[in-house]
Amino acid sequence: MVTPIIIIYIVVGLGIGWLASTLWNRAKAKSFLRQAQEKLSEVEEEIKNRRREIELEKKEELHRIRVAFEKESSEKREELTRLSKRLIEREENLDLRFQELEKRTKELADERQKLQEQKKNLDKLIEEYRIKLEEVAGLSSQEAKKILLENIKKEAKEEALKIIQETEREAKEIANKRARMIIATAIQRCSVDQVADSTVSIIPLPSEEMKGRVIGREGRNIRTFEALTGVDLIVDDTPEAVAISCFDPLRRKVAEISLQRLIADTRIHPARIEEVVEKAKKEVEELVKEEGEKAVFDVGISDISPELIKLLGKLKFRTSYGQNVLQHSKEVAYIAGIMAAEIGINSNMAKRAGLLHDIGKAVDQEMEGPHALIGANLAKRYGENPEVVHAIAAHHEEKPAETILAVLIQAADAISASRPGARKEVLEAYLKRIESLEKIATSFTGVEKAYAVQAGREVRIMVHPNKISDEEAVALCREIASKVEKELSYPGQIKVTVIRELRAVEYAK
Repeated sequence: MVTPIIIIYIVVGLGIGWLASTLWNRAKAKSFLRQAQEKLSEVEEEIKNRRREIELEKKEELHRIRVAFEKESSEKREELTRLSKRLIEREENLDLRFQELEKRTKELADERQKLQEQKKNLDKLIEEYRIKLEEVAGLSSQEAKKILLENIKKEAKEEALKIIQETEREAKEIANKRARMIIATAIQRCSVDQVADSTVSIIPLPSEEMKGRVIGREGRNIRTFEALTGVDLIVDDTPEAVAISCFDPLRRKVAEISLQRLIADTRIHPARIEEVVEKAKKEVEELVKEEGEKAVFDVGISDISPELIKLLGKLKFRTSYGQNVLQHSKEVAYIAGIMAAEIGINSNMAKRAGLLHDIGKAVDQEMEGPHALIGANLAKRYGENPEVVHAIAAHHEEKPAETILAVLIQAADAISASRPGARKEVLEAYLKRIESLEKIATSFTGVEKAYAVQAGREVRIMVHPNKISDEEAVALCREIASKVEKELSYPGQIKVTVIRELRAVEYAK
């Protein structure tokens, strides 16, 4: 049991403990407060020191900036001073120049006035001299000027004509010599065989009995054969032979192959004839293609359209005045290539134009117009070079030759066609046509002479210059061409040339 005394002791102990704790806490608080005051004093002192340092740094920076600004301002002032002096000097120079210019302008004005006065005096003197000259010569100034100009013009024209004639003479001599050498070289280097084909093929028979089989019962075999091939089969008294007649060489070739096979087979009847003719047509088509490819290979060109190759192959079976057209085209290609190499132009293009120049003859029986223009249209259609197309169109002068290549093809074509043995024609018909052509030309009034040249392809007519004027010569040319068209039959076309020439001859003694 707890006694009151113990309780009192406990309360007193607790009071004493609380009091001691309170005193200790106060002492500790005072100690903390004293430390805080000391720390605060230190911080305040540090702040004051830092502020003084910052103020010093600011003063130093301001001083540095002030010094730099003053230095820069001083330099700028010096530069402005120099510029001002320079401007003042320039202004003074300009003033001096302006004064000199004004002075010079005044002097020029005075000189101009003096010159005007002198010109007036000179014009007056010239007029006086002119009047005196007119009085002495008895001519006005306009008349004298006209006579003087005419004399000068006449002398200049005569001098120019002399120079032109001399230049033309020298050029012709050089050109003729060079042309002869080139043509001779081309002819020497080109040697091509020519075979003159006819319109009739003779097919030998093994016996006379075979003629009856060819004709057939009531002539059905021969009628079928002629209908399928488009030829005329001639069975006459010629022993052991029949003749195939046709102007189309391709049809004649098909008929020749077909008849030879029918004779070898001995089975001749309409059905068999139809079968053999169809096979022969296919073989001829292949042969045409092969001949075209061979011609292209022989000449040494490439990149030709397959359609043009076929047309070239057809020329193998086409003749002109007895000359094989494909062989002629190859020869023209060789000659044109040689001449092109000699004068320094593209020889491959010349060969190409030479090979294709008569390509229109492959279809000229199917189309209207000159074969040169037909060939040019075909070449253009199948993508040939425009120069090649023009050379084809101009090789018979249906179009005027505008390039060296066109002139080369004309020359090569003439060389190939005109060399001995190249072409044939019935002499009587040829001479009659030439005679008729010249007779028509000389039948017109004012014609002095007429000459048929180029195997009758051209007629050149000389007229009296005193009877026919230049304008009348043009009309006469047209009238002669019209009469030739009406009265003559001829292959291709004929060029009519009317020449009016006035010659003046004088001898210096």
